[in-house]
Amino acid sequence: MKILFADSAHPLLSELLEKQGFQCDHLELNRQQALEILPQYDAVVIRSRFLFDREMLDAGARLKCIGRVGAGLENIDVAYAQSKGVMCVNAPEGNRNAVAEQVLGMLLMLMNNLRRADIEVRQGVWRREANRGYEIEGKTIGIIGLGNNGSAFARVLRGFDAQILAYDPYIESTDLSHVRLVDMAAIFEHADIVSLHIPLSEETRYLVNKQWLSSFAKPIWLANAARGKCLNTSDLLDAIDSGKVRGAALDVLEFESLSFEQADTHSEVVQRLMAHERVVLSPHIAGWTHESNQKMAQILATKMIKALQN
Repeated sequence: MKILFADSAHPLLSELLEKQGFQCDHLELNRQQALEILPQYDAVVIRSRFLFDREMLDAGARLKCIGRVGAGLENIDVAYAQSKGVMCVNAPEGNRNAVAEQVLGMLLMLMNNLRRADIEVRQGVWRREANRGYEIEGKTIGIIGLGNNGSAFARVLRGFDAQILAYDPYIESTDLSHVRLVDMAAIFEHADIVSLHIPLSEETRYLVNKQWLSSFAKPIWLANAARGKCLNTSDLLDAIDSGKVRGAALDVLEFESLSFEQADTHSEVVQRLMAHERVVLSPHIAGWTHESNQKMAQILATKMIKALQN
């Protein structure tokens, strides 16, 4: 069987697949080239550069498996793939701990004014009272989505003596004894900190908007390492300026490209975001560690081998 690597991946992935006798071809392709070459392949490895829509799936007449290096599957028409007998596999188990650690780091940076304080000290400005921070201990943290990433974030919070509430309409119970599953009304009422760990879907697209943010009883710190378009940036900035949101830690932006490799930084709302001192930003790198890169390769190889050998 032949596997097309249409995007980057850790070398371990192709090594493990080749040990099982698969031919792995690493090619740099645009969409039209991919459409022309796909009929030759039994499987394809992608990240986010390609939109695997019906046209792509129809071109891949031999496809048995699509391997997505990462967690989200929003760039694949999964339902249509399944109707054609194509198994779609991903590796959210591989980068969940990396995501959890980065979200925690960004929140600590945000709540303790570390971004501003670092800049000031480097400029010779020594302001202690103005940079007095807040502790996580004693706060109520609302986790939206308790899948791989949400559960991992809950685990890294165990040592902080905080109350952890989670909302996920697709699970009925959790084995995390320190987490209480609740409805959104409880999170709106009690949360001091809110972290998004949800896929991008029609249900979650622009979930965070003016109405959602105005529903919280207390001002919150908000973290998003899920998908940029789960959040309306303009509404968030208005909520920060009004005091409804204390600050935001954003690893993902509404204005990212499909591939996540760049973002449109020229619009007025993005310029406003970049200039805001109560916002901490990173370029979609939560989950982007050396360790997670290797773990995702191992996990994806196992899933693809199983799919292709069945």
